[in-house]
Amino acid sequence: MIPAASFLAAIGQLGDRRFQAVLAKGLGITVAIFVAFYVVFVQVVGWFLGDSVSLPWIGTVTWVDDAISWGAIPLMLLLSVFLMVPVASAITGIFLDDVAQAVEDRHYPALGPANELSLMDNIRDSLAFLGVLIGANIIALVLYIFLAPLAPFIFWGLNGFLLGREYFTLAAIRRVGRDGAAQLRKRYFVTIWIAGVVMVVPLTIPLVNLLVPILGAATFTHLFHRLEAKRLRA
Repeated sequence: MIPAASFLAAIGQLGDRRFQAVLAKGLGITVAIFVAFYVVFVQVVGWFLGDSVSLPWIGTVTWVDDAISWGAIPLMLLLSVFLMVPVASAITGIFLDDVAQAVEDRHYPALGPANELSLMDNIRDSLAFLGVLIGANIIALVLYIFLAPLAPFIFWGLNGFLLGREYFTLAAIRRVGRDGAAQLRKRYFVTIWIAGVVMVVPLTIPLVNLLVPILGAATFTHLFHRLEAKRLRA
């Protein structure tokens, strides 16, 4: 199956030094985002509650600030299940070109130079996708509430579709341009969706999800080349 094979090929390149360099930068930015979110969260909650709180029959509790600080850590791990989806979208837009080039140099060395995409173009595309991603997930909250037992599947299906669309588009634009990427995306709609779900499921696993943005960029680079080769053989 092409999505699974592409994912395994991406994992197999984790030992590549160039790949590791990009992975380290991506991890650094991802961790920095979560640390910043953690600091802001603790400060805001601490500002509302103060260093102590008075409870009926107990009196003044002075360890509230420490409890918030420590309690926020597992809370951040839990929230990362949801926060990593937009973070993955943003990180991919920044590093996809570097990841894709490392993948192509190792696995597709006969290719010529890719289309030059400026960092600003990547950021603009990523912000546009990010807006759609956030908006769609806000709307999906209604479904999560009324269809709670199906919420994980709705989350995986929706975000698998959205991230798959973004990852594949960014990977394909480098080689076939926007129109070519749109045509391939339409032709292999289901395969791209499945590959997106393959990326989203590990995004819901705390700590493991830190690796997904870079692995996703590599996976969809492989996916594009395999689907393009399939199209040319047809």
